Amino acid sequence: MFSRAFSNPAKSTWIVQGAGVIWFLGSFGVLVFYGISQSIAIVDALVFALVFIFGVTIIDRTFNFYVPSGRNNSMLLIFPLLYSFAAIYFHYQLLKWIYDEEEWYLAFLRENYLLRWTILGVTEIFVAVLALAVSKLEEQKEVKNRETMMNELSKEAELSQLRQQLQPHFLFNSLNSISALTVTQPQKAREMVLQLSDFLRGTIRKDHQKWVSLEEELNYLKMYLDIERVRFGHRLEIEFDVGDESNSMRLPPLLIQPLLENAIKHGLYEITEAVKIKIHAYKEQNYLLVLIENPFDPELAAPTGTGFGLTSVERRLFLLFGRKDLLESKAIDSIFTVILKIPQLK
Repeated sequence: MFSRAFSNPAKSTWIVQGAGVIWFLGSFGVLVFYGISQSIAIVDALVFALVFIFGVTIIDRTFNFYVPSGRNNSMLLIFPLLYSFAAIYFHYQLLKWIYDEEEWYLAFLRENYLLRWTILGVTEIFVAVLALAVSKLEEQKEVKNRETMMNELSKEAELSQLRQQLQPHFLFNSLNSISALTVTQPQKAREMVLQLSDFLRGTIRKDHQKWVSLEEELNYLKMYLDIERVRFGHRLEIEFDVGDESNSMRLPPLLIQPLLENAIKHGLYEITEAVKIKIHAYKEQNYLLVLIENPFDPELAAPTGTGFGLTSVERRLFLLFGRKDLLESKAIDSIFTVILKIPQLK
């Protein structure tokens, strides 16, 4: 159990051996204090230290395979006491055999037999309780690590699912437009197919685990807008207002595109005149702020749909940062504004 508390098992061995040395020195000092000669005291303390180290090792190995719980907690007392009794008996018999002619020393051993058993027994009980506590802490740590790993895997799986949903969502909208154009404007339909192919080829090759610069993200947005302009022609006007220092700031790939698609959907559907959508990007403290503004007619019913754009971005932000305050939206004077905040990783 002690070995589980350290990444290097050899470290726990050195700790046990160090405790044995301290036990030896303490025993030796006490024996000398009570008038035992140094030659006998060394042997006595050495044997006493060895049975102590052996007991710690046995308890550690035993409870490493078997952790008592409930009614079996009594093993924390019974096992150390039984071992200590056997160890002290062995200690007494061995020293009695070595110093069989030293009657005064043998009398000393007999008089302190119960005292030694008590000292060793209490110490081994403490070791057993400590070993159990270490084991419980390690089990809790392992459970927590497993839960963290499962949460990370679950988060990655959901992020992957959101990314997989994003492409079909945009693709189906584009294919519907291409289908409508094939009869009335076949040349525009062909142009849109080619632009859609270039856009999808670029996004499929991207590593969605790596963040991209705002400048790179805007390049993909412009490819997306080229496709949308085929659908809406002169009615769609996009104005970019991007600060120089924000171009190098980073964000998860394809995070803005669903918001822009949402702005186009609510800005141009059911409206016949030209519509200007504004995209602002700037740095504020340690955040990249992206604002998307689109006009809307409050008297018209909102376009039907799943609301995938805003909800997908909000969910991605929560999975990445664990926060729900990074995406805001508001409607003031027929202008709908979405505010996206991206913390910059250090």
